[in-house]
Amino acid sequence: MDNFWIIAQADANQAPSRISSEPVAADGETTTTVVQDANATGTPVRPRRPFGPTNFIFIGLMLVVMYMLLFRGPRKKQQQHKQMVQALQKNDRVRTIGGIIGTVVDIKGDEVTLKVDESTNTKIRVASSAIGRNMSKDKD
Repeated sequence: MDNFWIIAQADANQAPSRISSEPVAADGETTTTVVQDANATGTPVRPRRPFGPTNFIFIGLMLVVMYMLLFRGPRKKQQQHKQMVQALQKNDRVRTIGGIIGTVVDIKGDEVTLKVDESTNTKIRVASSAIGRNMSKDKD
């Protein structure tokens, strides 16, 4: 065992002039090991670039996926709801987002009048955005 590592020394007089993690020989001399590069032709080894063009492509794809998930899905649902509200007609059976089921009696602007009880002829006015589902069209 001609090489050993110095972990700690008790006496300051015996301490080497510098502290390092290199192996030390029996006589107190530090030994260094020279490792040959696999590229022994003498060409310098370039360090790897941390950010290249492939990373830009990856970030671009991530942005496209985020757009599809966060913006396009809800926008498509809003357009479908808007088309459903515009297609409402008298005598359509609808359900509001609050769960009230009624029959469309009148449509004026963005207000819809619903008849919710046949026996007492109870009518309510709701905003057209409160219509959640057209049950007459869903049966088809």
